Amino acid sequence: MTKGQIEALLSEAISKFELEYMGRGPEKIRTIILQDMIIIRQNGFLSISEKNLAKNKDGVELVKKVRTSLFENSRHLLEETIKSLIDINIISTYSDVSTKTGEKIIVIVADQDVEKLIL
Repeated sequence: MTKGQIEALLSEAISKFELEYMGRGPEKIRTIILQDMIIIRQNGFLSISEKNLAKNKDGVELVKKVRTSLFENSRHLLEETIKSLIDINIISTYSDVSTKTGEKIIVIVADQDVEKLIL
């Protein structure tokens, strides 16, 4: 498989994970493999309720807190999904949400250069 095909497979699997475990899949997702990192950028994943909550500071904090908690509780499932597609050991997984842009970034750090592994 090419790097682009693997990135597309990862995007599809991560989108399914978001739908099943986070409650809503993204409208747009892009996965990039860069050296020992897998970077996932999602747009359009906030629900209408979350968008309304995020109109003030307290709501922003609440949305971020809930999204972070949901992600942390199911992060191991995401990592298992990625490991099933690419034979890597994951060192760490980071995630952040922008309530302003409706964007979510996930960065996964592997124990090896993933680009070299797949090329």
